[in-house]
Amino acid sequence: MTNTSVNNTVRLFGAGLRALLVLTLVCGIIYPLAVTGVAQALFNDQANGSEIKDMNGNVVGSSLIGQTYNLPKQNPDDAEEAVRPDLKWFQPRPSNGLGSNSVNTQYSLILSGATNRSGDNEELIQWVTDAKKAVVKDNSTASYTVKPADVPADAVTSSGSGLDPDISPAYAQLQVHRVAEKNDLSVKEIESLVAEHTTGRLLGFMGEPRVNVLELNTALRNLIQG
Repeated sequence: MTNTSVNNTVRLFGAGLRALLVLTLVCGIIYPLAVTGVAQALFNDQANGSEIKDMNGNVVGSSLIGQTYNLPKQNPDDAEEAVRPDLKWFQPRPSNGLGSNSVNTQYSLILSGATNRSGDNEELIQWVTDAKKAVVKDNSTASYTVKPADVPADAVTSSGSGLDPDISPAYAQLQVHRVAEKNDLSVKEIESLVAEHTTGRLLGFMGEPRVNVLELNTALRNLIQG
C-alpha cells in the first residue's frame, strides 16, 4: 500500500515536472521566438520602436513620442527659470499640465497625461491666451506677420497624452518663415521639407493630415549639415 502511494506520488511529480518543462519550452522559448521572428520579418520598424535615425545612422528618437526643442537653461539648477523654445527648430504642441520627476529633481521628465481642465477653466484659458501671443510673436518675421486668426488649435493646446509627436500642416506652415530665417535657408526649401513630411488621412478618410515634428526636424538638421 505504501509503495503504491509512493509510486503514484512519483508519477504525479514526474508528470508535473514534464508538463512544466514542456510549457516552459513552448510558452517561454518557442512562442516568444516565433512572435519576435514574425514581428521582425513583417513589422521590423514597429517592432524596434519606430526609431528615427539621422544622416549618420544615429537614433534620435521614436516617431511615436513627441520631443521638446528648447534652449538649454542658463542655470540648470534653477527650477523656476522659464523654458525658452529654440526657434531654429519646428516646435511641437504644448504640453501644459504634465507632471515632472519628483525623485531626481535635477531633471524634468515628460510624463503622459492631460491637463484635466474644462474648456471654461480660467487657468486653461490663460494658458491658451499666453500660448497664442507667443506663437504670433515667435513666428512673425521681418517679411511675414502671423495674425492671431491664423493660429491653429494644436499650436496652443496639448493633446490628451501630452506626448503627441505630430502637428497639423497649418501649424507647420505657420512656422516656415521663422525656421527659414533662423537657419539662413529659403522659404521654398523649408516648404518643400514640410510637404515631404506631411502625411495624409489614413486610407484617405480616417484621421487628419499631420506632420511628424521629429522627422521634420531630423530632415532639417540633415539639410543644415548637408
